[in-house]
Amino acid sequence: MTAELVRGQNHPLSEVRLEIRISAGRPVVAAAALSDDSGRARGAEWVVHPGAPGLPGLEVSRQAAADHRLAVDLAAMPEAVHRVDVLLALPAEGGGPTRFGTVAAPFVAVTGLDGTELVSYTVTGLDTESAVIAVELYRRQGAWKVRAVGQGYAGGLTELLADLGLTESRELAAAAEEAVAQGLARSVAVPPPRTTDDARTTDDARSRQAPAPSRPGPTASLSTHEGSSHAGQASGAAGSSAPQPAAPGGSGGGAPAAGSPPPASTGGTIDYRHPRRGPAAPVPSGQPAPPDPSGQPAPPPGHPAAQPAAFPGHDQQPARPVAGDATGWSMEERLYNQVWGMFEDLARTTAAYRSAVDFADSRMDKELDQALSDPRSRIGGQGDAAREAARAKHAQLVDQARAVLDRDLAQLTDESEVVEPALPPAYARWDNPVWHGYRVPMEPPMAIRLGDLHLPEDPFLRIPMLIRLPLERGLWIDSGRWASPDDSFDDAGERRLLAMEAAVAHAARLIAVHPPGEFGVHVIDPAGSGARALAPLAHTGVLAWPPAAGAAGVADVLSRLTQRVDLVQMAMRGGAPDALPPGFDAAEQLLIVNDFPHGFDDRAVTRLRYLADEGPAVGVHLMMVADREDAAAYGPLLDPLWRSLMRLTPVPDDHLADPWVGHAWTYEPPVVPPGSQVLQLVLTEVATARRDGNR
Repeated sequence: MTAELVRGQNHPLSEVRLEIRISAGRPVVAAAALSDDSGRARGAEWVVHPGAPGLPGLEVSRQAAADHRLAVDLAAMPEAVHRVDVLLALPAEGGGPTRFGTVAAPFVAVTGLDGTELVSYTVTGLDTESAVIAVELYRRQGAWKVRAVGQGYAGGLTELLADLGLTESRELAAAAEEAVAQGLARSVAVPPPRTTDDARTTDDARSRQAPAPSRPGPTASLSTHEGSSHAGQASGAAGSSAPQPAAPGGSGGGAPAAGSPPPASTGGTIDYRHPRRGPAAPVPSGQPAPPDPSGQPAPPPGHPAAQPAAFPGHDQQPARPVAGDATGWSMEERLYNQVWGMFEDLARTTAAYRSAVDFADSRMDKELDQALSDPRSRIGGQGDAAREAARAKHAQLVDQARAVLDRDLAQLTDESEVVEPALPPAYARWDNPVWHGYRVPMEPPMAIRLGDLHLPEDPFLRIPMLIRLPLERGLWIDSGRWASPDDSFDDAGERRLLAMEAAVAHAARLIAVHPPGEFGVHVIDPAGSGARALAPLAHTGVLAWPPAAGAAGVADVLSRLTQRVDLVQMAMRGGAPDALPPGFDAAEQLLIVNDFPHGFDDRAVTRLRYLADEGPAVGVHLMMVADREDAAAYGPLLDPLWRSLMRLTPVPDDHLADPWVGHAWTYEPPVVPPGSQVLQLVLTEVATARRDGNR
């Protein structure tokens, strides 16, 4: 089964000798660039283009063509190579189109040497670009994956190659164009004829216009999971319904529709293993197996493809986990990408397990129906024997799937135990020793930890929930009634206190990971009910202003922040961002609103919605601490506000969903250990650095 990706998604590669087939409808130039573990091409010799069409393990065409076939042997790549970018560009000469927005979307397929299509991607969303990075093959823990990139460049090959770190980008682009213009050497072999079904599948793939995710990251596409106890809380387009079993391959890139019927048994041996991990447990000969999570077709018994692929540096044993073993420009970015990979791997292996169990269930039901459809078989021992046989096969399939899941969970747990202690303060839990050596940073991080995520298959394996900075969405810390089987949080006052303490922990982390004076916090606490939770912020002096109380305080804070948003917007729209008033505070601002809607009138609510909508783009962010039932007095007026904010809870709650198959992820807030003084110590360090900077 082919995995059809959309921009930003990735998929494991089960083979190392590949062909990359490109169909563009118009002549395009195909090239490729190699990159090291920092994401940079080390020189012109690391670029394959029509003027220099070959490197060890990689070959491209010397001419522009509507169809290309690139030969790739990942096993022959030098050890220093960690990424292979496949590049497409429109010829600069010849009178053809000069931007991809005027031609059919290029279609890219990664195939095995036998022509089996492994991954496909239609490069959509291009406009003025004349060059594009279509896909990238990259190494992760000894195994190779493919990612759909679709990054376009209006400046053509020159701009694209410069973005890869090549100082001689202009010369390389000129050499490629000259080779194309002269029509050097050989033509690319014509692809083998396709069957009618193959042609129909490719045409469908080309016509599909899938939206791209807003930004990659472990939680960039997480949305509120909409269940019976959280009706109307969806925030985002993906995964807002109850999680359904994934179809085979659905947990990776391009998940199929939830609730797809389980696959019929092929009766052959299926290579059922985690895409980037070690070999799976053997499947008994002649027994059907659960669907393969990598989406690959089942090879016939004894076929070499049924054995684990031999990756460079992969000795058929799980790779030893290493912190920062991912691509990126810095260790911080590598750790961020590694956490993303762990999140994706956990989602994929869990989806494969659930799909296998569903398959086993449906198969048992089908076998029982067939065996007992004849009334005569219900008499005597024949019916009992059929039931026992069906149940035995069901137990075998489920046990096999669980063994694979347990193996993958164990490997992810080992990786988590290595990664967690190596995380910087912005990514670390409050009990991480890194906070004891905390120093105020000189620049903000690329992301921040808002808690942990886990699935019911292994509640002890927790993946850090990282959100990119600056925040693109505000936060709603829910102080309402949460799903609690024992009603342990029935007291409204206790719920509000827990919610406010969680908000303070989030705010303290945001303050701590920004340089001195570059992040200010404002608090609206109309009735003063949050004084106890706000004590760490108030007593250390890190608040920009004292907590605002009463209706007058609410109006004052909202007026100042809306005025700030207006001024920055006018400056940006006027093209004069430096023309702000003298003494203007250009720092990021966070507004914490407690005990909403107490102290708010209609005008204040309108300003609050304005800040939620317009504030993030100009550095003003919102954190609501409220119960939605209390806010219901304003009717549907606040529904857009509720949907635009990310809902978090101060206690574990399974209200978040991933964008692939809609797993219901349990969110756990970043709780400060009881009795710990880490929050006080960190905020004191921040306050001291601010005072020293103002002297």
